[in-house]
Amino acid sequence: MSYKFTYYGHGTFGLDIQGHKLLIDPFFSDNPATKTKPAELDPDYLLITHGHGDHVGDAVEIIQRTGAKVIANFEVANWLGARGAEIYPQHIGGGHDYPFGYVKLTQAIHGSSMPDGSYGGMPGGFLITTPDDKKIYLAGDTGLFAGMSLIGEEGIHLALLPIGDNFTMGPDDALRAVRLIKPKYAIPAHYNTWDLIAQDPDAWKKRVEAETDTIVHILQPDTSIDF
Repeated sequence: MSYKFTYYGHGTFGLDIQGHKLLIDPFFSDNPATKTKPAELDPDYLLITHGHGDHVGDAVEIIQRTGAKVIANFEVANWLGARGAEIYPQHIGGGHDYPFGYVKLTQAIHGSSMPDGSYGGMPGGFLITTPDDKKIYLAGDTGLFAGMSLIGEEGIHLALLPIGDNFTMGPDDALRAVRLIKPKYAIPAHYNTWDLIAQDPDAWKKRVEAETDTIVHILQPDTSIDF
């Protein structure tokens, strides 16, 4: 069973799991890394890691146009629910079964506030278990933390890890994260959107593949891979 993963640039991703269309952190209109417009997308679910504007992004427009359901922490979900979303609030460490698989919210070391300045709850990541038991770890915006080793015990097929530095892990800590998680495949994210988080993903790939058994796929914005 194969799945389609799309990288739109920055921290925005798409996942197609058995015909269920997931969109993670839908940041398009002000995202210089992507040419995709939110009006081009028709997701079934929006998964939001935290409340910052470059992750909530175009969520309100998308839910009001498409009726996409929102999976997020309690605070982010309620904020979007007040703007018309059908919501599925969760919190860190909690999981729930959906038609496309099981979703658990994981820890992330970061901050979270909504675009209007209101409280965005605890930031997080997502651990998705597909119907055929593939584990996909979307780390979200995070620094390195020792608990990544516990996530790795799940047997991670694909890990999405930030490498941009300044606001998240940089390349060195992202390599350490790979050592802790031990995913079969990794994809770097949250880099080169702006000069402040400019990185060389090819150099990171070489280091990861030289020092671990993980295979790194580098995706250009608006491109996809089947896995």
